[in-house]
Amino acid sequence: MDFIGSEDELQAIYGAPMQVALTKVSSSLTPTYRRWVEAARFCVIATVGHEGTDASPRGDDGPVARILDERTFAIPDWTGNNRIDSMRNLVRDPRLSIMFMVSGSGNVVRVNGLGRITADPDFCASFARHNAAGALTPRTVMIVQVGEVYMQCSRAILRSRIWGGQAAPEGLPTQGDMLAANSSELDARTYDEGWAVRGPANLW
Repeated sequence: MDFIGSEDELQAIYGAPMQVALTKVSSSLTPTYRRWVEAARFCVIATVGHEGTDASPRGDDGPVARILDERTFAIPDWTGNNRIDSMRNLVRDPRLSIMFMVSGSGNVVRVNGLGRITADPDFCASFARHNAAGALTPRTVMIVQVGEVYMQCSRAILRSRIWGGQAAPEGLPTQGDMLAANSSELDARTYDEGWAVRGPANLW
């Protein structure tokens, strides 16, 4: 079996990316991307370190991330297995990628950026949850600086039927909404109507 060994070989197979795949990229959380991220209760964080790569899930019963401003958000670290692979990587190499998912939606929003870890008592306490045993506070919080944010192609979700027919929440920004926010040449409704036909007909 032969393996591809250069970018030129890859480019020859796949050709140039579609223009819409380039215009959807933003250097900040636009209002539509912000609404989408705030609707996400689950994400996967990818980091890299001396021992290799790591991908770690994060989930909550409300928004998994707290937006601080258009270029910054925070993710508290709740109880886990204490391996701290992602955080160990980040204190040595701050680069990360995060994929935000909303149950029922075929879309995925990715953020590439830099992550730092804080144990600031007041900031950690601002995430406190309360139950019969008292206050539950994360030991640390990840602060993410956005480098770029964009919507992924939804075909992987559509092919896998991961949500089993579950409907997306009402009011969630559509692909067209997110694309139109980054390009005045795109009309959200026209794109969404076209994708409703084009997407399912071209999954493989």
